[in-house]
Amino acid sequence: MAISVYLSTTEPRSGKSLVAVGILELVLKRTSRIGYFRPIIQDAVAGKRDKNIDLILDHFKLRQNYNDSFGLYHQDCADLAAKGKTDTIYDIVIDKYKKLEADCDFMLCEGSDYLGEDRAFEFHLNTAIAKHLNCSILLLGNGEDNTLEEIIHPIDLAIQAYEAQSCRIIGVILNKIKPELTESVQATLRQHYHRHKFFLAVLPYEPLLSWPRLSQIVRKLGAEVLAGEESLHNLVGHYAIMAMHLGNSLEWLTENDTLIITSGDRGDIILGAIQAHQSLHYPRIAGILLTANYRPHPTVLKLLEGLPQCPPILLVETNTYETIHKLENIHSSLTPDDQEKINASIRLLQAHIDPAQVEERLKNLVVKGITPKLFIYNLVQTAKVKKRHIVLPEGQEPRILKAAAALVEQDIVRLTLLGQKEQIQQILYQQQINLDLDRAQVINPAESADLERYAQTLYDLRKAKGMTLDSARDNLTDISYYGTMMVYLGEADGMVSGSVNTTQHTVRPALQIIKTKPGFSLVSSVFFMCLDDRVLVYGDCAVNPDPSAEQLAEIAITSAETAQQFGIDPKVALLSYSSGSSGQGADVEKVRQATQLAKERAPHLSLEGPIQYDAAVDPEVGAQKLPGSSVAGQATVFIFPDLNTGNNTYKAVQRETQAIAIGPILQGLRKPVNDLSRGCTVEDIINTVVITAIQAEGD
Repeated sequence: MAISVYLSTTEPRSGKSLVAVGILELVLKRTSRIGYFRPIIQDAVAGKRDKNIDLILDHFKLRQNYNDSFGLYHQDCADLAAKGKTDTIYDIVIDKYKKLEADCDFMLCEGSDYLGEDRAFEFHLNTAIAKHLNCSILLLGNGEDNTLEEIIHPIDLAIQAYEAQSCRIIGVILNKIKPELTESVQATLRQHYHRHKFFLAVLPYEPLLSWPRLSQIVRKLGAEVLAGEESLHNLVGHYAIMAMHLGNSLEWLTENDTLIITSGDRGDIILGAIQAHQSLHYPRIAGILLTANYRPHPTVLKLLEGLPQCPPILLVETNTYETIHKLENIHSSLTPDDQEKINASIRLLQAHIDPAQVEERLKNLVVKGITPKLFIYNLVQTAKVKKRHIVLPEGQEPRILKAAAALVEQDIVRLTLLGQKEQIQQILYQQQINLDLDRAQVINPAESADLERYAQTLYDLRKAKGMTLDSARDNLTDISYYGTMMVYLGEADGMVSGSVNTTQHTVRPALQIIKTKPGFSLVSSVFFMCLDDRVLVYGDCAVNPDPSAEQLAEIAITSAETAQQFGIDPKVALLSYSSGSSGQGADVEKVRQATQLAKERAPHLSLEGPIQYDAAVDPEVGAQKLPGSSVAGQATVFIFPDLNTGNNTYKAVQRETQAIAIGPILQGLRKPVNDLSRGCTVEDIINTVVITAIQAEGD
């Protein structure tokens, strides 16, 4: 039976989705076998789906379909209750819940929304369902616009109701508390509930989470987009009505992310607002909303069409008063595609909830190996200890800057960005990236005071290969050479590049300057394959096309060392199309020789080869094909015989199992340099930087 928690609120819009995401992130550090269930959801209108279900299923990539994720619609419950068939409601909910629970170690049930008129009936239904499902209760209170007494009173009533049903309460969370009151509210809660054994948490109000996106405003108001369609993801934090002379109107523009509301015939306001948006002396605007269906003059529209970067301009039919009224009734919610808000929700919960307290309440949770969440979590915590210095040569790439912002905010590493500071500042402004450059060094190689010293060092290293001092100087104006020299001289601990440059552009300077470790002849790579319940190491899937037996042995030993460095017990399988001594042929013989060489060079390692993949991962097959092997059926490091096999296999596993593939991680260099895929995501960059920082620990 799964551990189950019922997330229950006392009133609508308390932030259930925020807490649901945060709790599941916490649980995923212990098990990947999670499920999500909503006993009752709002009635489907025009085919619309439940936003919270879509959010959780999409964000956590859960292998359950939408229709299995809820019990009944609200109206169905009301109809059954009116006919005296309340037990039928419970039967349907329990049946659907149990089908999901069968494949899970942890189930999160999310209570209903309390948006209907009969809230008393709805609350009674939730308490009864929680009891029938044998769920522990996590209560969520809403502090927005409420006094402390108004917050605590419904929580007290809920506690009494759940305890009357013999339900176990594991925690109380108060959300949307004014930041300046969080400490006093926390102290009051401790005093008020000092006899209870559940954990208490207070979450401060986070404006970002309540701000709508322009795309949501477009949908809610039925607005026509006249310009700037590519920026409809902009957040709207403030509204400003502009109807006066331009000079007076601009005085009202005091906050970033403001949506300006004006009439379409006010070309002066429209153009003035756009110029203010582009000026460094005014806050950036979210967009411009034109009311009363007044379309700008054709000459103004023509001017807007010629602007390279125009903020979104929307047109609605309603007048200004009606429009403002509609805007005030737009309630933002977490959506699967809004990663910024999802990350903000996770950070908020992690900052204000003690994970040890939650884990104490869920201590019976089954642990099945190291999960991807736990693996990445452990990496980040390890990297934070020494805060290594990583150089990012592609400092003018937006994805790099977004990753840098996250790394700096979480205080994981120290960073140097290469590029022109003015251009980086402009990109940060245009992309709305909140990176504090006071916390990240920026160097322009061409203007660096260290250029001459670096050039002399490169010349000394490469003059035997025909390099002149002038060519060394020219090379070091290149970001990859400059970043590599920083690492070589110990002025950075590692380098990550390749989001816009080729692998050759990233790796060649490292081979020329840093070179391989003593006793190693080549650079190879591994991928960390984060499966549902474990993390495996695949090598080499990115660098060496057709390694010899000697090189394959070296890759096996280096990959085992990499696995061990990252907390994975290395049991190394050298793969082939045959297991043991049964197969013949040049390819299998190469693997057999490589295994023997690796065992001679590293007798302490658990190695097996040649071995087929099924025998390496399946205990029953392994016992049949290689009885007595310490690797068969339990391999953690997989060495592929060539790049063709390795690259195709890792991509197939990644696609078919939805595994997270972190890499390629380069190994064999004296100091860490890692290459990104040009299609990498911001998360890929963050993970690679963290791994590079940990690799530097072994220097």
